[in-house]
Parts: sequence; structure tokens; C-alpha cells
Amino acid sequence: MPGKKVKRLDPQIVTPVVAGRSAAKYKRGQPIFRQGDAADAVFYIQSGKVQITVLSEQGKEGVIGMLSAGEFLGEGCLAGQPLHMASASATGDSDIVKIEKGAMVRALRDEPTFSRQFMAYLLSRNVQIAADLVDQLFNSSEKRLARVLLLLAQFGKDGKMDAVIPHINQDILAARVGTTRSRINYFMNKFRKLGFIEYNGDLKVHSSLLNVIVHD
Repeated sequence: MPGKKVKRLDPQIVTPVVAGRSAAKYKRGQPIFRQGDAADAVFYIQSGKVQITVLSEQGKEGVIGMLSAGEFLGEGCLAGQPLHMASASATGDSDIVKIEKGAMVRALRDEPTFSRQFMAYLLSRNVQIAADLVDQLFNSSEKRLARVLLLLAQFGKDGKMDAVIPHINQDILAARVGTTRSRINYFMNKFRKLGFIEYNGDLKVHSSLLNVIVHD
């Protein structure tokens, strides 16, 4: 199963965080922060999508997360993390709000509604991270790819075709799934022939792709 969707926060819930809050626009590929940068703020995605990557000591890069509107990143600073453990960059035109650590701490202390919603968000994301780990350990590359595509498409909208991201990069999918680009290309072509997806630059995913996950 693709797993429960993360409880995203509506911008109207985030607006109480006024002091120490600034918005910026990011283009595709533009970094928001880099691995090793000082972790002194939390970032909120108003629109667009962001990918999270980690670079190993051997120089190998892996995609460990793909976030969308309503989600946060950089929240490790709230737990005392001095440096970012990963890099974040926009995968398309995105509006990102930067909230200084002190302002975020005050908002969590002084705004009960915001605090409850933020905690619910963190808990739901932890559930998804655990599901991702189980998926990586026990499922085939084909099933892992199907799950990633369903999550990106925000599966659960009455079986309609949902655009994921424009010009989806198969190298990113390969890193996210943990396989080679050639295998991703093979499975994408297979899914398209079976009518599970459509792509011609933009990618659309149909709920019937769930069949790949629930059936052997």
C-alpha cells in the first residue's frame, strides 16, 4: 500500500508565525540549503516541490525524500541539530517560507492550534518514513517505484489522473527507489503500456497502479 499521506499544514495555520518569517521564490534545481550548512531555521513549502538528498563521504548522492506544498523541512534545528544533515533543492518553481528557529519555538509555545497541527504533521511524517523503510527492505524495485509514483500523485482522488511533477527525472526516481535508471525506464514503459500512467514530459498516475502493489 502507498501508506497514509502526510498531514500537510494549510498556509492559514502557519500565518501566526509572523516575526522571523520571510518568503522567497526558488527555480527548478535551486538549492534551499546544503548539507553541512548551519541549521538555524525551519522552511515551509507554500507551493512547489522539494527534494532532499544526502551526499556520502565517497561522493555518492541519494534522494531520501520528496516534499510538496504544506510540508516542512529543516525542522531538525528544533531538536538541537547544529548543521543540516542533508541538502534541499526545488524540483520546480516553488514558494518557500523561511522561519527563524527562535520564531518557530515561540510559535510552538504561544500558538496552541499551530503547535497541535505541527506535531500531528511530524507524527504522520514519521509514520511515512517507517513505511518507506519497510518498503525498501521487503518490496521489489517495481513495487517501490509504484509506491513512489502514487505518493507523488497524492493517491486517493477518486481514481482521476493526477499530474505529478513536470518533466520528471528518471535519475531522481532511480535514486529514490534504489535501483538503476535503466530499470526505472523499463518499469515506466511497462506501466504506460498497461495504462497505469501517462507521460509526455508531465507525468500522470492512475489509481489502477495500486494493482502493482497489492498483487504479486
